[in-house]
Amino acid sequence: MRSIRTKALAVTAGLVLTLGLAACGGDDEGSDPEVNTDTNFESGTTMAEIADRGTVTIGTKFDQPGFGLQNLDGELEGFDVEVAKIIAAELGIAAEDIEWKEAPSEVREQVIENGEVDFVVATYTINDERKKRITFAGPYYVAGQQLMVAEDNDTIEGPEDLKDNPEAKVCSVTGSTPAENIREYLANPKQLVLFDVYDKCADALSNGQVDVVTTDNVILAGFVSKNEGEFKLVGEQFTEEPYGIGIEKGDVEFCEFINETLADNEDAYNDAWSSTAGEVEGSEPAELPEADTCS
Repeated sequence: MRSIRTKALAVTAGLVLTLGLAACGGDDEGSDPEVNTDTNFESGTTMAEIADRGTVTIGTKFDQPGFGLQNLDGELEGFDVEVAKIIAAELGIAAEDIEWKEAPSEVREQVIENGEVDFVVATYTINDERKKRITFAGPYYVAGQQLMVAEDNDTIEGPEDLKDNPEAKVCSVTGSTPAENIREYLANPKQLVLFDVYDKCADALSNGQVDVVTTDNVILAGFVSKNEGEFKLVGEQFTEEPYGIGIEKGDVEFCEFINETLADNEDAYNDAWSSTAGEVEGSEPAELPEADTCS
């Protein structure tokens, strides 16, 4: 893998923010994973490059409760953050030596291709279109798309109701799988409102600009928990969304390393879930899926 650039390329002014954070979880999260102090990677591999460098740059989201959220102290917390720290630790990188870069849905492939990050852990659904540009390790979790509405909304009870209510506005995020999935349920394209981050969708739902927010159920559950009494989930999940870890296209050795690392750290994986997204009311225990073949 080519070296990470010391100065990030600006994808869009103000969109990708680089932060070096010493403590990346909230006070209620578990302790950081034990760092591998005896790394011995084959020369020329991405693993060796990162270990020799002594730092790693990881892309994640900053706006998703339970998975990747920048808290009021400026620190990152969530399941994706903790999973990323497990991988970093096996590379010999301590949490304080991780450089976090915001990676919203629409720029995830771009920051990988540009060499701005070593890998991306950002509720990143594996699909064939994205595989044309990058390689995925994992999956490490499987979610499903659902709808979130205001607590007092009794009109929308599932995606099938959207065509019967053509004035209802549905919010999702540019470049996301949920934004594409929901189109078949709409009465017309004008129903769909797109922002760059899900925080803006939640704000728009709160102030009545939109009627529905759609993305993966675990992300929506985080917003419901964060805004108690304001939002609710409706209907059943209507897709299956396997989350993968994005790396440079064709880096099979790094992909296999990541898969092996997660498989060998089941306890750390379970702790990561139970101290983050697993705390949301109604959440089910996470189970590490069988990894796909790296290619």
